[in-house]
Amino acid sequence: MYDYKRTKCETLFEELVISSTIADNQIKCPKCDYPKVKRQLSAPYIPSNTGFEPACEKQGCSTPTGFT
Repeated sequence: MYDYKRTKCETLFEELVISSTIADNQIKCPKCDYPKVKRQLSAPYIPSNTGFEPACEKQGCSTPTGFT
């Protein structure tokens, strides 16, 4: 998933692109249908509350022998 911007119409949009199959110059703006868009630098989404618990902190879990 990449973020793109069409500078002429100021449209920001996302596009799912498999990088080896589609070049950036083939991506078209969904608003004006023009293929001259620029890929934007975007940060990955990282959820703040995933509910992740380390395995040995779950109920009924014990540390295997030989590990501390």
